[in-house]
Amino acid sequence: MKLLSVNLGRARAVPYTDQPGGMTGIDKRPVVGPVRVTAPGPKGTGGSGLAGDAVCHLRHHGGDDQAVYAVAREDLDDWERELGRTLPNGGFGENLTTLGLDVSGALIGERWRMGSGLVLEVTCGRIPCRTFQEHLGEKGWVRRFTHRGAPGAYLRVIEPGEIRSGDPVEIVHRPGHDVTVAVQFRASTTERTLLPSLLAAGEALHPESLAAAREYVATYGG
Repeated sequence: MKLLSVNLGRARAVPYTDQPGGMTGIDKRPVVGPVRVTAPGPKGTGGSGLAGDAVCHLRHHGGDDQAVYAVAREDLDDWERELGRTLPNGGFGENLTTLGLDVSGALIGERWRMGSGLVLEVTCGRIPCRTFQEHLGEKGWVRRFTHRGAPGAYLRVIEPGEIRSGDPVEIVHRPGHDVTVAVQFRASTTERTLLPSLLAAGEALHPESLAAAREYVATYGG
């Protein structure tokens, strides 16, 4: 298991986003590194956990619980075959493109170590948006991406450190529940009846997903 690439985005103006100023940092490109990774601060005030990486819409992106976004190269390869086009590392706007790691199958609360002591913790999957769809230029992309159910993972920073392309990735902690990123994603999108099952992940779960699960149980029971 390793990092194929570490990807950073610069803010640029595009015609398809409703974000303030029409800016987005979704177009991420591989860098040599090293890149410093730290907790960026609460959502709404903190952006990316990676130094030099732009996050333009702080209402929905960035912050401590979405400090880093990872996608498996294997998933990009599957989409390449389906779409009939090349998807470079960083093509989904991910900070980390991994190899040999089941990112969407990772457990909520699973911890990864890489680089010079960096430890990350899995919090949730990525919900697709219009900016993602227009960036790829694929009609119906939000629906297709959601239907596939392999969203990649957002992670929070447990211990800061530096990373670069080629660093090995080690899973240093696996929690005792069975709530994966894929399950959390389905519960948050197409299968709301799965929401009660997310409570097994506890406080490791992204706070918004945890609140949604608790509200569902309070309304409908578990």
